Amino acid sequence: MSVYPLRQEEVSPGIGAALDALTEKGINYEVGLMGTMLWGEDNEIFLALLAAFRKAASVGRTTMVVTISNASPWPGKEE
Repeated sequence: MSVYPLRQEEVSPGIGAALDALTEKGINYEVGLMGTMLWGEDNEIFLALLAAFRKAASVGRTTMVVTISNASPWPGKEE
């Protein structure tokens, strides 16, 4: 997941809002340089993505890009 606040003086509030939503939903995630990796059950992830987008959008105009895969192992989980 990548969140891009648009036409905002600061990008941190929008990105922080999205991450707060993930935390509130109890989603495991890892922040990277250009995006954030989430893992969990698909129904929980989709609801958390919606919450993250809505929370980021409440700060200002926002674009969210998401790649979804069932081929990536979860950190710490044996395949």
